[in-house]
Amino acid sequence: MKSINDIEFKPHPVGSGVHGIIFFPNGYGISIVRFKMSHGGYGSYTSNDSEWEVAILKGDINEWKICYDTEISDDVIGHLSEGEVNWIMIQVQELDPIDIYN
Repeated sequence: MKSINDIEFKPHPVGSGVHGIIFFPNGYGISIVRFKMSHGGYGSYTSNDSEWEVAILKGDINEWKICYDTEISDDVIGHLSEGEVNWIMIQVQELDPIDIYN
């Protein structure tokens, strides 16, 4: 199983922070982000430098969208610890495969 340690993080395009995306063979993936705005407040659903925001994705690296209809969540999930991110990643990897082109 993939974990947060398998994600390549890049600088976030807005504010100061990082963003990483990973996709799994079942057609799902996750986006992980944490960033601060220029005024010093967090722009992500985080409140410190140890929390993460996660969105479940449907698609692949070339074309994807946020998925709002899994049994894991129906929205973006914020204020997560690294352990909670890993738990969500396990659940996403265990979802039944989907056809990403439909």
